[in-house]
Amino acid sequence: MIKIKLVKMKDSKEFWEGDELCHLYLKSDKLVFGTSHIEPGKEGAVDPGHKYGEEIFYVAKGKVLVEFSKEKMELKEGDAVIIPIGEPHKLINKYKEPTLICWALAPPDD
Repeated sequence: MIKIKLVKMKDSKEFWEGDELCHLYLKSDKLVFGTSHIEPGKEGAVDPGHKYGEEIFYVAKGKVLVEFSKEKMELKEGDAVIIPIGEPHKLINKYKEPTLICWALAPPDD
């Protein structure tokens, strides 16, 4: 069970996926939550998809192009997309402003 816990950005786990700066705030046996920041003209690495859970992306700032195995989708600030289990995806910022994505995965992979 998760207790009420404040996680500040400085306490999150920072990592890179391509040119995508990620911050992992929570990883439990039920949920993973984090953010991704992508500068203009940059793109993240291909995520091959998740074995057990659906993932959701919410655009908190800017715009982003999400590339899936068979389609591309432009998301604007305030938009969200649910990514099915096993669907490969990549975030691309081809726009003039930085992009901030909030993402969650439930249940997490191993």
